[in-house]
Amino acid sequence: MTTAPGSDAPAAAQPPAADADPAAADPAAPAPSAARAPRLVQDALVWLFFVAVHVWGAHLGTGPMAGAYTDVELYRWWVQTGLDSGQWPVLDGAWVYPAGAVLPMLVPAVVSTTSTLAYTLGWCALVTVLDAVAVALLLRRRAGRLAASWWIAFLLLLGPVAMGRLDAVVAPMSVIALLVALTHPRTSAVLVTAAAWIKVSPGAAIIPLLLAARRPWRDVVEPAVLVCAVVVGTVVALGGGDEVLSFVRTQGERGLQVESVAATGWLVAGLWTPTIRREFNPDIISVEVYGPGTQAAADTLGAVLPIAVLLTTALLWWRRRREGQRLWSDDAVRADLVVRGTFALTLVLIVANKVGSPQFISWLAPPVAVALALGLPRWRPTAVAVAVVAGATQWVYPWYYPLVMGGQPLSTMVLVGRNVALVVLLVVTLVHLARVPRAPSVAGAGPATEVAPDPSGAVGGEPGEQVRA
Repeated sequence: MTTAPGSDAPAAAQPPAADADPAAADPAAPAPSAARAPRLVQDALVWLFFVAVHVWGAHLGTGPMAGAYTDVELYRWWVQTGLDSGQWPVLDGAWVYPAGAVLPMLVPAVVSTTSTLAYTLGWCALVTVLDAVAVALLLRRRAGRLAASWWIAFLLLLGPVAMGRLDAVVAPMSVIALLVALTHPRTSAVLVTAAAWIKVSPGAAIIPLLLAARRPWRDVVEPAVLVCAVVVGTVVALGGGDEVLSFVRTQGERGLQVESVAATGWLVAGLWTPTIRREFNPDIISVEVYGPGTQAAADTLGAVLPIAVLLTTALLWWRRRREGQRLWSDDAVRADLVVRGTFALTLVLIVANKVGSPQFISWLAPPVAVALALGLPRWRPTAVAVAVVAGATQWVYPWYYPLVMGGQPLSTMVLVGRNVALVVLLVVTLVHLARVPRAPSVAGAGPATEVAPDPSGAVGGEPGEQVRA
């Protein structure tokens, strides 16, 4: 216990002078440079791991697993068509992606639009740079090495789709957005909204951000609306106003995709009955499952998904209300609401979706990596489970995808197990949200002190520290 200045406490209880030499106080203590050396070595090992995984990913995409990068070839073709003939997605017709997806596709065009190899290498370079920014920011946090190492291992386990899809662009954007959610909420809202105009999934974070913001209108709504206005205004000005939301319409036209969680029952039944078929749909370049009830299931999920999102949002609102003053006095509580809420909504988007592509699993990684980096409790089992899900996904696609399509039992059951794990993850996450822990503070942090919310909207320090008015 530290006494107030001017007290008559014994000298031994007084804190050391601010300019005291730590080495003089403790001759056995290592010099600062010596203490930094192991940290630098550990960081260097993380970066070495990072380079190895991304080189491996680029090798797969330009060599033995080039077929898993077919989406990248589509990106090249769309950009080449636009530059050569002036026919652009959204501006000149419906598109499966939001309008902002054109921007990252244009970046590798600086390298080439005629060479598949050169464009693919340019795409891999873009993803690598974005991932590097995310890893650098993760390493600055209290458990950054663990989080960065897990993130890189996840990319390795997920395989080629971790680099060869648009999702590889928005995933690091989501990591950055969640990392700064409390300290720079407006920046976070801009990043999340911009990423959602590339691939819809990052938009799941906007609801937890809104609920955890001290000034939700100024810090979340206004930045998000501004980004939307810029995107929509640009598309309308260029003549594509009629198709600016075409990505919503095209999703509605899909059937039940073979890798979706909802298709699990038909996959198992297909091991015994020929009435279940797996067929390639060339219009949307995916494999769908056909059989008794599949179309009805797909149509039902079109209504179930928004309802599930609304119900999960209601749970997050209830959790926010239940936390009460603690939400504003302990940043760890707010951080957990943001990342766990994002994780829950993302799982809903996967589990209650009639579409189920392998790259969807990459949506789960940002909240897990950020939770690990911030040292939030009860996340390590989730991190292990998500890593296992990623490995199973790579098994299914691309390595043994033909066997899954052919109904081979082992590979089919790997996919079934993966889907069951996703459902379990969703249930466990919802239970975590429904149970308000007694003291959900970051390990090692002091107890939070209840204070009134800061009317200025200023946010305190890192999660686990007290917010000071």
